[in-house]
Amino acid sequence: MTAQDSTTPYFLEKARRYCDFQERTIAEVRQKLKSWSVSDNQIVKIITQLEEEDMINEERFARAYALGKMRNNRWGRNKIMAGMLNKGLSELMIQIGLSEIEEEEYREILTKVLSNKKINESDPYKYRIKLAQYALQKGFQSNLIWEIINEMH
Repeated sequence: MTAQDSTTPYFLEKARRYCDFQERTIAEVRQKLKSWSVSDNQIVKIITQLEEEDMINEERFARAYALGKMRNNRWGRNKIMAGMLNKGLSELMIQIGLSEIEEEEYREILTKVLSNKKINESDPYKYRIKLAQYALQKGFQSNLIWEIINEMH
C-alpha cells in the first residue's frame, strides 16, 4: 500500500459527506477532489466507490435539478438546460431531467412569473415586450411566452 492509497479512505469519507449534503454530479465531485489535491488515480477510485454506494447518481441529480429549478427558482427549460450543461451532465441526463417537467405545471409557473412581474410602463406594447424579455431571461421559450402573454391581455 502506497502513501497515497492510505489517504484514500480519508478523502472517500470527506467526499461522502460532500455528497450527503446535496445531490452532486460526477464533474462536481471530481472538481472538489481536485481542489483537495487528490491524485487522478484516487479520484477514479473514490468516484467509482461513490457510484457503487449510490452516493452519486446523475440521473437522480438531473431529475431533482430540473424540478427544483423550475419549482423553486421559477426557471424555464432553456435556463435549466444551460445549468445542467454547466454542471457537466450528458445530453442523455439532461433529457431525462427535462422529461420530469410536466407541461401543465410548467405553463402555470410561467403564468405566475408573468403575472407577478411588476413593470412600470404605460405603453401596452412596451409593457408586453418588457414582460417577454423578463420571461426570456428566466429561460422560458419565446413561443410559449407570447402564447401566455396573449391569453393574459
